[in-house]
Amino acid sequence: MAPTIYSLCALTSLACAVLLLRAWTRSRFGLLLWSGLCFAGLTLNNVLLVIDRFVLLDIDLSIPRLATGFLALALLVFGLVWESD
Repeated sequence: MAPTIYSLCALTSLACAVLLLRAWTRSRFGLLLWSGLCFAGLTLNNVLLVIDRFVLLDIDLSIPRLATGFLALALLVFGLVWESD
């Protein structure tokens, strides 16, 4: 059951990223770009989680997962600060 839920989380993050980036291409509103990039990073984070827990059982991917999640959220924080004018 867990692989299904983790995979659905990755697909949901991917759908959010696609929708946000599509909206950004139409409106060029900066916060949509930063949010879309954040969700793209969270998608990668969720994919790494599925790979770490269920595919590569002998390899620990916790550091790349944490780094990816941190960078994704750092992009969003940077975008919020950059667009706050």
